[in-house]
Amino acid sequence: MDRRHFLSSSGKAIGAGSVVSALSLWSTLTQAEQLRVLGASQRFDLDILKAHAQKMASEAYVVHNNHLPAEVSKLNWDQYQSIQFKDDHTLWGDDKLPLAAKFFHLGLFFKTPVQMYQVVDGQAQELAYDPAMFNYGKSGLDGSKLPADLGFAGFRLLDTQDMTRDIAAFLGASYFRAVGVEKQYGLSARGLAIDTAMPYPEEFPEFIAFWLEKPAADAKALKVYALLDSPSITGAYQFTITPGDTLTMDVAAYLYPRKEIARMGIGPCTSMYQYGENDKRMAWDWRPEIHDSDGLQLHTGNGEWIWRPLANPVHLRFNAFQDNNPRGFGLVQRDRNFDHYQDDGIFYERRPSLWVEPQGNWGAGSVDLVEIPTVDETFDNIVAFWTPAQKPQRGDELAYQYRLYWGGLPPVSSPLAHCVDTYTGLGGVVGQKRTYYSQRFVVDFVGSILEKLPENATVKPVITVSRGEVELASVRPQYEKKGYRAMFDLKPDDSTSQIDIRLYLEHEGQVLSETWLYQWNPPPLNQRTLY
Repeated sequence: MDRRHFLSSSGKAIGAGSVVSALSLWSTLTQAEQLRVLGASQRFDLDILKAHAQKMASEAYVVHNNHLPAEVSKLNWDQYQSIQFKDDHTLWGDDKLPLAAKFFHLGLFFKTPVQMYQVVDGQAQELAYDPAMFNYGKSGLDGSKLPADLGFAGFRLLDTQDMTRDIAAFLGASYFRAVGVEKQYGLSARGLAIDTAMPYPEEFPEFIAFWLEKPAADAKALKVYALLDSPSITGAYQFTITPGDTLTMDVAAYLYPRKEIARMGIGPCTSMYQYGENDKRMAWDWRPEIHDSDGLQLHTGNGEWIWRPLANPVHLRFNAFQDNNPRGFGLVQRDRNFDHYQDDGIFYERRPSLWVEPQGNWGAGSVDLVEIPTVDETFDNIVAFWTPAQKPQRGDELAYQYRLYWGGLPPVSSPLAHCVDTYTGLGGVVGQKRTYYSQRFVVDFVGSILEKLPENATVKPVITVSRGEVELASVRPQYEKKGYRAMFDLKPDDSTSQIDIRLYLEHEGQVLSETWLYQWNPPPLNQRTLY
């Protein structure tokens, strides 16, 4: 894991909501994993998990105070990072399987014990925390003095062909990550988002238990089940994880609200954007750009492709892109050029994109985008998710299936030209004195459809704005990029409120490009320097 922080968990320990009760009797597995177990095995499948989640939702939510030992709860970042799981305790480590699992220790932000189960032939067996699993390094912890039932914080998956780097990790609330061929962590996903960007605190549902189904020797995928709980909702999840150059997760989520939920986010993607080529507001660092994702990509139900560059706004910004049966959405890192970041430690150009592909009919709703101000790269300040138009109600059973793609770029793209760069700066004509303030926007498009145009083709920008006047609009070939560059100035009125901008390219009435969307807040009048 890199230095990105997950949001801290709520501190709820597992108690009454556990599926398999923990017994004090210890036993030992006959396999070579050297893992201890709790209690007796019990029959398990998705239907059993769904029934349990539904029953939990009919009962009052119980907050279980977390009683971590003081020395565990007070671990700092370096101390926590020094705790390492021992290789000889790896789940399935000696079974010559394609995948194996290791567990995370509690501490730092991760203070909610999570139950871990192994499923073999339809029987679930709880895996016990054991200090012998961990090398405590410079943490200052003495494993022999820690409670025998301390529990785990989460787990990570490894390809047994490369046991040094994770391919996926589930850690903290309902957060999880995965990687493609680049083997570089970046943005995160969540099981569910509740009341994000509302005028009251957001709720963070938690995965309180996981079931890892032991794969066959020739298996291409791994099934993981999870139980989700929060004051507003419970859920039963099944993840089918298939490693590859683009790692995929087939997700089936069955949700049971305890009450009406104002805003429920399905398929949440969480990322970071500090600054980039289009937004230099917080560009105080020496590196040219700092972001895990540079845009929100949408494929709407009516087939339109949309690109919305991200920004680091002065104030929290919320946008809802209305749709019906969306075909896909995700946070994407399109710029994959090292020279644009110059970070040879955490390699932003290798950060995975995350594409959410709905399965079945999702109906009416919106893809919501939340952009939160941040001063540095340690805070994940970008969230995107699907919000159904109909608010979930107590007693509902809601089912959502979707596929997540983790990799360099989404597996699908528009047959039209796509945006590769967005630049902004002061408007006006070079060499001429400016008499009023305007902002210039420069948008570069590339794609085979543009390369096939005749040399003298008349390409036009189609620009609409919610307020202000568009000036000096033009399109010209961009030979270095094998594409076209659209440019225009926007003269605002005296207001600082948001202006919505929409742009695409056309030739003789034919649409050539995806739709570029942007939002711009003009500066206050006393900050509109003309230079």
